[in-house]
Amino acid sequence: MKLQRPSLVVGLLASALALAACGSDNTSTPNAGGTSGGNEAACASGTLSTGGSSAQKPAMTAWIEGYQTKCSGAAINYDAQGSGFGVTQFTQGQFPMGGSDSALKDEEQAAADKRCNGGKAVDIPMVATPVSIIYNLSGVTKLTVTPAILAKIYAGKLTKWNDPELTAANPGVSLPAKTITPVHRSDDSGTSDNFTKFLDAQDKADWPYGTGKAWKAPAGVGGKGNAGVVQNVKSADGAIGYVDGPDAKKNGLTPAALDVGAGPVEISAETVGKALSASEITQNGQDIRVKISYGLKEAGAYPAILVTYEITCTKGLPTDQAKLVKSFLTYTASDAGQGLLTPIGHLPLPTDLITKVRAAVQALGAA
Repeated sequence: MKLQRPSLVVGLLASALALAACGSDNTSTPNAGGTSGGNEAACASGTLSTGGSSAQKPAMTAWIEGYQTKCSGAAINYDAQGSGFGVTQFTQGQFPMGGSDSALKDEEQAAADKRCNGGKAVDIPMVATPVSIIYNLSGVTKLTVTPAILAKIYAGKLTKWNDPELTAANPGVSLPAKTITPVHRSDDSGTSDNFTKFLDAQDKADWPYGTGKAWKAPAGVGGKGNAGVVQNVKSADGAIGYVDGPDAKKNGLTPAALDVGAGPVEISAETVGKALSASEITQNGQDIRVKISYGLKEAGAYPAILVTYEITCTKGLPTDQAKLVKSFLTYTASDAGQGLLTPIGHLPLPTDLITKVRAAVQALGAA
């Protein structure tokens, strides 16, 4: 099933709904999920400690602020130490919900299910994000890269900014004879997983390192979390790296354009939406996964994207935690919650996908 493009009108207008009514009663006030376009849910009280994907930290920050404004009896903490951390902490029973930029792997599923005490661990997509190629190169304010260029840089085969392959991709741009410093994630990362899936799908010949959360290519220096990659890129003239769209935006970094064969494409709601519309949904009960077309070469599409998941239990969590997880996820999937995403560099989920997500969230805890 192909996805429809995200509704920009909803994305722009729904943020106004984030201030809509949900009173301060800790346990029974309705509408934590927003007043339209989403399921209504009672506010829940208590403390929810969760964490994982650093790519979704900006979304989580906005969602937590919006939810706690509506539901004053709730305290939610998000520890953005990376997708691997989120999956591990969830599987080990430390978190009732973990954030990951990739759905659970087959080898992770059994342990995750066991943690759910009679339930099943499920992946629930919640936000779409471009993978931004950020760079720091004195005198250069506009840059285009190709999948082959990126693969060769991280393989250590393309080491100078004035390499003929880079100059050919950037006509009219004066590139210096400066050494390239590639920066990658040092921790297990869903952003790395999605970035390597993009390189693997686009250019297997130049990218023999496969895919996964753990970085495998030989060149470059590591940075922990998206913040670590940003710091390393900003501190070294000649550096290049990959981070989620919101981290590039909030740090004032202009991403490189991406040319997958049909000309340079810059990140925008339209270009990311075009790539997202080529994705497919697979669903098994409440488990929903988005199959991204990383190898897409369509003109005007930006296929280096990721979808961030919240991993939780269909049932088996302590009652107070189950209520809080369900209430919070109902809010994040509502028009109010999704409407907070575009201004910070994320994208709301397409209409048909968010409809499935809302139904899956509503079914959490059902017998």
